[in-house]
Amino acid sequence: MTGRTQSRNALIPLAGGARRLKAYTVKAIEIASPYLFGLVVLSAWEIAVRVEDVPPYILPSPLLILSTLFNDFGSLAPSLWVTVDITLEAFAVSAVAGLLLALLFSSSRWIERTLFPYAIILQVTPIVAIAPLIIIWVKDTHAALLICATLVAFFPVVANAAVGLRSTDLGLVSLFKLYGANRWQTVFLLKLPAALPYYLAGLRIAGGLALIGAVVAEFVAGTGGTGSGLAYRILEASYRLRIPRLFAALVMISVTGIAIFAVLSWVSHFVLRRWHESSIAGD
Repeated sequence: MTGRTQSRNALIPLAGGARRLKAYTVKAIEIASPYLFGLVVLSAWEIAVRVEDVPPYILPSPLLILSTLFNDFGSLAPSLWVTVDITLEAFAVSAVAGLLLALLFSSSRWIERTLFPYAIILQVTPIVAIAPLIIIWVKDTHAALLICATLVAFFPVVANAAVGLRSTDLGLVSLFKLYGANRWQTVFLLKLPAALPYYLAGLRIAGGLALIGAVVAEFVAGTGGTGSGLAYRILEASYRLRIPRLFAALVMISVTGIAIFAVLSWVSHFVLRRWHESSIAGD
């Protein structure tokens, strides 16, 4: 019996090691699967363009786009920074204004019922329909682009923050009242922390929308010169049939959007990782 027990005990570490190896393998596959899928798609794209001999002005190959991005990066980078600058400013304004407006909504149902429909109207109205008017009314082009991008980005912040503020546990609100907390103490010590996950979720959405709003506004404005954004470079490339350059600018916009979302997701995880289920479950 002693020999069998020793044999079983010797197998336990091997079984544990096998389970850990399997878990690491599954995790590695989960991490690598998006990259592998993208590699397959790009490879199929490259092969199809070469086999069918598709002209670059119709559809450039991924390798040609990559080489164009490398060669034209010096001229595209300043335009990228113009677009990113507008995006970050619009995001900052949306983050602050959206939270303040949500606090205003949560302070009074009457105010929310009065103003919230107009926020919805601004959200559902296509920005391409009102951007020309904003650009005409606002003489400063940068300010006009900032307004357009902000109008696209601020609604998710307002909506999510307002839902979060309304979702505060009523039992905790009653407890605060029982202990004599005033209105502002209840807001800052209870309702805002409770709404933080919703607010951060709204910011993740608003980051991408601010970039979309900036690009769309630049398309409508059509401003050229040294202060032009990537949208103008895309229009310029399409007019000159420089399609690889157009795709290179699109890649820069996409990578910028992914970077914004990744940073905001990391910030959300960093803030919530120790106490909220959405981040704890992801560890």
